[in-house]
Amino acid sequence: MIDWDVAVNTGIRLVRPGPQVDLADARQAVAQLRELSVTAQGHVREFTGMQPLEPAGPAVIVDRPGWIKANVEGFRVVLEPMLDRLGAEKLGNNTATSITSAVGSRVTGVQLGAVLSYLAGRVLGQYELFLPPDPDGTAPTGRLTLVAPNIVHTERELDVDPRDFRLWVCLHEETHRTQFTSTPWLREYVQKQMQELLLASNVDAAEFLDRLRAAGEAVAEVVRGGEGNLIEVFQSEEQSEILDRITAVMTLAEGHGDYVMDAVGPEVVPSVARIRRRFQRRREGANRIDKIIRQLLGLDLKMKQYEEGAAFVRTVVTQVGMADFNRVWESPETLPTMKEIRAPELWINRVVRAGELPVAPEGNGQVAPSERSGENGESTGEE
Repeated sequence: MIDWDVAVNTGIRLVRPGPQVDLADARQAVAQLRELSVTAQGHVREFTGMQPLEPAGPAVIVDRPGWIKANVEGFRVVLEPMLDRLGAEKLGNNTATSITSAVGSRVTGVQLGAVLSYLAGRVLGQYELFLPPDPDGTAPTGRLTLVAPNIVHTERELDVDPRDFRLWVCLHEETHRTQFTSTPWLREYVQKQMQELLLASNVDAAEFLDRLRAAGEAVAEVVRGGEGNLIEVFQSEEQSEILDRITAVMTLAEGHGDYVMDAVGPEVVPSVARIRRRFQRRREGANRIDKIIRQLLGLDLKMKQYEEGAAFVRTVVTQVGMADFNRVWESPETLPTMKEIRAPELWINRVVRAGELPVAPEGNGQVAPSERSGENGESTGEE
């Protein structure tokens, strides 16, 4: 249903080359990023009080094509079993084709590759949650990856101290690795939500055409300067509910990463204030075409995740301390909803100040908002 080889080849063919760096500087950057990723581990653990349950070596340093290959492998691990299942079901019951089969595996591969080529020029690093299974069972279940050309390009563009900037980036990405390696259930929870999102994606031909028309209208609206994105167009009501859960956990993770990198920063990154100020201006100062693409792909929503998530973490830590904040990592039931992220007191009342947690209803892995009670027993309700 997706031609993965086409996705890789398309992405590599379309991705723009990185900055011009001589061989000696490139080797120095790679060596320093590996070193600083290890340094960041200690700072993150000490500050957060979280202890990983699996070994964490230096980050893997890649170029832009390497990032594309790694992400296609991650997509395969998560999506291929579900895509195969959907394909088999359709062959067996002769129902209408899904979106991916309607456009064809090669076309879908081209689309995925094109999106990855765009992202590959912008991503500084990531914690890869989903790797192919290790036959020996000795390799870590995830992998921290840093994209050296993008880090070098950004530090030059911002005109900031290279070592400070590299450590600052490592602090954010190492926080993500710590989140998932110290919380055994979190990876499985995210994977389950993603698979449920995929299984809820089936539409018939008529509905598919309606969504294509809506996609065209969304593009026109964004070009005119309005709101909207393609992600929302291709969502059913069921998918929207699942995506809300995914958005909540990723907003928490991204905001926690931003909070930690800035909180630890003043002690170990002397120019952190300058870096943050210039980096934020860079986020906001994209050209018109870039802004349109970012909005259509939903990347502006990701920027909002950083802001809302960091505000949630900052408020909770200020009110109840780091130890009680870390209760977010205890179970799916202690994760905040998006409503609680936007109103942290609701989460504090439900998790930190409540006598005991409500029992999660079966099927969604998280307490339904309507079943969550505040400090006085009142339902927090829906947004």
